[in-house]
Formats: sequence, structure tokens, C-alpha cells
Amino acid sequence: MYTQKFVSAVAALSLATGAWALDCSDDTVTIESASDITTFQSCDSVDGNVVITTGAGETIDISGPSSIGGDFTVENNGGLISLTSDSLETIGGAFTLKNLTLISTLSFTKLSSVDSINWATLSNLDTLTFGTPGLTSAKTVAIADTFLSTLEGINIHSLDSMDINNNHRLTDFTTELYNLSTLLNINANGEDLSVSMPNLIWAANMTISNVTSFSAQSLETINGSIRFDSNYFTSFSAPNLTEVQTGDVSFVSNSEITNISMPLLTKVGGGFTIANNTAMEELNGFPALETVGGAVLIRGNFSEVDLPSLKEVDGGFDISSTGDIDTSCDTFKTLSSKDYIKGSYSCTSNNADANSDLDSTGGTSSSGNSSSSAVIGASGMSMSWLVSLVSIAGFVVAFL
Repeated sequence: MYTQKFVSAVAALSLATGAWALDCSDDTVTIESASDITTFQSCDSVDGNVVITTGAGETIDISGPSSIGGDFTVENNGGLISLTSDSLETIGGAFTLKNLTLISTLSFTKLSSVDSINWATLSNLDTLTFGTPGLTSAKTVAIADTFLSTLEGINIHSLDSMDINNNHRLTDFTTELYNLSTLLNINANGEDLSVSMPNLIWAANMTISNVTSFSAQSLETINGSIRFDSNYFTSFSAPNLTEVQTGDVSFVSNSEITNISMPLLTKVGGGFTIANNTAMEELNGFPALETVGGAVLIRGNFSEVDLPSLKEVDGGFDISSTGDIDTSCDTFKTLSSKDYIKGSYSCTSNNADANSDLDSTGGTSSSGNSSSSAVIGASGMSMSWLVSLVSIAGFVVAFL
């Protein structure tokens, strides 16, 4: 009886002082101290989740286990400076790092596979160390608000989604990605960001904003929508893209672009929007485009708008230019008279407001038969904002 009481007392004291031994087989292994780190390093693997709390120290080396079966989470630790492992190969769940404002070293030289990456507010992290070939397997990647200038070491071939945003020092992103089944979003990163995806063949949805160059020369099919808003590149080419199956093609407010080329594109399942790209004077890079399943909205400073293969537009058709496009309008009027354009039709030249007013039917993937218009400048709303809002609404409806 005395022995039992003594053991119970020791256990109670251990719990009270936080000295209860870490167990590698726990559903959630919590690392709270230097002694916990030492115990963790003796584990061959961990089946459950791993959480590192603020008491574990400034420099944490978790070398030892080769795998974590569940999530690996480090959050809200303003004192953590270094997090490393030279043994960890796989994380079965999410690899989450959030609100680690002082971390400057992240080194996982053998890590190759995770379920997902979810990193945010790593405002002092400027380098990743993942070894060779690096991180090659994940379902989703979300990286936001870091100090990274490159994402070298993330070499994933197939993803559900990727969201890279608000990494204001990021200037280079080259990826081995082949296909992307849900969404690619790149937005509000470094002003000189260059994005290269030489192997990307198929993607569901792409939204690219605030990049200086974007290359996806192998791209063949977009299942949903492809949108470029407020970028800084002077030209864009997708020489192998043949079809945008269900969504939109949209280029809005790319102030320096002069040329868009998609020579093999034959079908756009949703809307076709080229608007407020003020440096572009000729639109003639879609020679094979035959079918647009939604509305056509083209606004800008054009002297020529040429869609020579166009045979079917299921929505409205609205083209307006600050320049003289009467010859182009004559061609499109013939299409309208033959009922190749199912919705409302408008084509105007010498319109000083061509880059600021927007027909209410434009930029959507609906049939768009209304002929009403809204003067965006008068309401204080930008064209880019409204087109983006309508596009997002269409995207949400598509998934309901």
C-alpha cells in the first residue's frame, strides 16, 4: 500500500512539475523543454502528431525520427530561431509553421514527403534547406508572409493546390510542377518576381498577379479558368494551350503587356476578357479561337482586334477601344447578324472611356444577354476589382 502511494505521489509530482516523460507512441507528442527534445531524438518514428511549444528553446534540432505519421506543428513562438532535422523523411499530415517571427534557419535535409505545407508569418526566414532532390511530394502548398527570396528545394511534381502570396522578397520561383488539380494562386509577392513552370501541362485554375515574368511553355489544358491581373510582364505566350474547358480566360490591368499569344487555343468554356491592358495596341494572338462559352469583353487602346476563327459566342459580345477599330467591328457585326453571337452585341471605336466603363455582362461565364452598362469610374470601383469579383462569384457557383 505504501509503495502504491509512493508511486502515485511521484507521478503526481512529475505532472505538477511538467517532468512527465515524453512518449513516442502518444497520439500527440508535445515538445516543451530541452529534455523533451533529447527524448524525442531517441524515437525511431512517431505515429501521431508532433507539437513544439514556446518552452522548447531558441534552437531546436529534432534529428532522430525518420517519420511523423500525423501533423507537425510549430505556432506562435516568437523566440524560435532555428529548426532542423537531418533524419526526418516524411510527415504524414500537415507541416505547419505560423507566427515564428525570428526563425531564420529551416533545415530538413532528408525531408521528401509531406501531406501539406502551411507556412505563414515567418518574417525573418530568408532561406530553405531541403537537400537533394528536396521536397518532392505534397498535396497542397500555402506559403505567405515570409522573407524568402526563392523557393528552391520545393520540387513537387503534382499538387492539388498552391498558394504563394505576400512574400515581398520573393524574386524567383522555378518549379518542376507537372499538373495542378485545383488551384494555383500567385499574388502580391516581390515586385521583380519571375515565375517559371517549364513542365506544367495541365492545371484546373490559375490566378497570377503582380509578377514580372511568367512562363509555362508546356501548358496544354486548363480545366477551369486562367486569369492574369495587374502583372508587369510585357508579353505572354502559351504556345501549346489548346483548350480552357469550363472557365474563363482573363487579362485585366496588366499595364505593360503588349502581346498575348495562344496560337492553338480553340475553345474557352467560360468568358473571354481582355481589358485595361493599356500598352496593348493589337489583339491578334488567338488565331484558332472558335468557341467562347460565356461573354466576350475586350476593352483597351486597340487599333486592331482580330479573332479570325471565331464562330460561336454563347454570351454577350462587347468590344470598345480608344482607337479606331471600325474595320474589326464590321467583321464582328457580320458574326452577330448570323446569330453566331447569342447575347447582346456592341463594338465601338474612339471611346475615351474604353478602359474605365464596363458592360455588366462582361467577364462572366454566364450567357450574359443584358445590354445594360455600368460606368465603373462614376461609382469609384475599378474594372479589375469588378471583373475579379464577378469571376470569384462564378468560381464559387461552379462548386456549389
